[in-house]
This record gives sequence, structure tokens and C-alpha cells, in this order.
Amino acid sequence: MDQESAYTPPTVWQWDKGSGGEWANINRPIAGATHDKELPVGDHPLQLYSLATPNGQKVTIMLEELLALGITDAEYDAYPIKINEGDQFGSGFVEVNPNSKIPALVDRSTNPPTQVFESGSILLYLAEKFGVLLPSEPAQRTECLSWLFWQMGSAPYLGGGFGHFYSYAPTKIEYCIDRFTMETKRQLDVLDRQLAENPYISGEEYTIADIAIWPWYGGLVLNRLYNAAEFVDAQSYTHLMRWAKAIDARKAVQRGRMVNRTWGELEEQLHERHSASDFDTQTQDKLKK
Repeated sequence: MDQESAYTPPTVWQWDKGSGGEWANINRPIAGATHDKELPVGDHPLQLYSLATPNGQKVTIMLEELLALGITDAEYDAYPIKINEGDQFGSGFVEVNPNSKIPALVDRSTNPPTQVFESGSILLYLAEKFGVLLPSEPAQRTECLSWLFWQMGSAPYLGGGFGHFYSYAPTKIEYCIDRFTMETKRQLDVLDRQLAENPYISGEEYTIADIAIWPWYGGLVLNRLYNAAEFVDAQSYTHLMRWAKAIDARKAVQRGRMVNRTWGELEEQLHERHSASDFDTQTQDKLKK
């Protein structure tokens, strides 16, 4: 960027509704609902309102893993929140998650119902509720939670930083792309070094740390995020790639990736999920509803 095109911040920033690139129509500097819209409620105690973005995949993968373990109380209904259409600003969703971000979970097995938002919080809630996928031994539990919170703090640099400026921003800015690519590659190296010594993120066991990290960083190296695997030289992170492919092969992960997906190949979409049979009975007509 040359001196003539350098940006000087104003004394008081004003919201320009015309800026922001692809997601400009849903980005705003204020919170709260924009319209009245109740959330649908299905038959199961667990009600999920989400979309199959990386953050949404964390929870649907978790729920499918719980069901794969034979935990029938983890049956759930999953409804899509179409963030490109502003569903996250409906009054019902904002009541569950005042931050207006997917995913959000309501557990109606409790009285009153328990409302949980933030993907990491939902993973921890479900792991503690059902007593699985989170080590009970204190040191191992702490290690798992350290990596869970590492993902919460690190992924915004990958998504809102690298992903935005590399893929979505209306103008390609060299400084921004360089800055966030450097940080993304540093994070990939952190994971690669950890996985050189461990089969899973926090040790010998598959945990909520793997479930949290895989949709973002596994998705990136498997070229499912931003079409950027070559750009970040994903193949050079051999231990991370080994782990990403191993997680990708899990049946519960494959199912979880489909839930609330409304784009891509039809066979990879399941707009709503109400029972395990939905994966087997989906048709093209159903997907178009």
C-alpha cells in the first residue's frame, strides 16, 4: 500500500452500511433482534439451532459421536439458522444467544430448559452431561481444556482474519493477507508439532479438543476452507494431515458435517435433522424444502 492510499482513521468511527464485502448485509455494530421469529421445537430434549460452518460442525459432530457411543439421550433436532438471511437476529434466536452467532443449543430435559451458546461451551456442556469425550483424570482433563480454549482464541485469526482477507474481502490487501497467513501458518505448526508426539490433540484419547479443532484446521488442510490448502502449503504439515484424515474417516464426523448444510453437493446436505433415519431417507426433493 503506497502513501497516497493509506487510510487515516477518523476521530469517531461511523457505520458505513455499504462496506464489508460478501457479508455486508448481516454485519452491524449493534446487538439485539431485528424481527420477531420464534424458534421451532422438535420432539427431542436437545434442540440445536445452527448451520454447517466450522463452528456449527463442532456441535453436530459431537452429538453424532455421542449417539455412536450408544447414548440415546443425545438424540436431537437440528434446525438451520440461515445467517446469510439474518435468521440469527430473530427474536427467538437472540433469546437463546444474545450474541447472535451460531450454534445455540436448548436442553429441554431440564426445568427450566438450559440455554447454551458458544460452540466451546456447548461441547463442554455435552461432555459433562454425558460423561464422555472429556478425560476425568485432572491433568488430562486440563490438557484437553487447554486445547479446547486454544481453539476458541486462535480460530478467529484463521476465520475472521485469514479467511476474510484472503477469500471474502472486496479488496485484496497485501499487508492483511500476509499478516494473517503468517499467523495461520504459525498455528498450523503448533498443531503439527503437538500431533508429532500424540495421536490426538490432547494425548492418546479422542476428545472434545479434536472435535473443536478439526472443522477449522482439518477443514483448511483438507482444502474445504477458502480453497487455500495450496496457499498455506498444507501438505508440509504431515502430522496434522495424518490426524485430519483420520478424523475425517469417522462415521460420526461424516454425519455431523452434513447436518444443517444447505450448500455444496446434494448428497452432503441434510438441512434439518430429527432422527438417524434422516441420513438414509433424504431425497433431492426433501433437500430443496
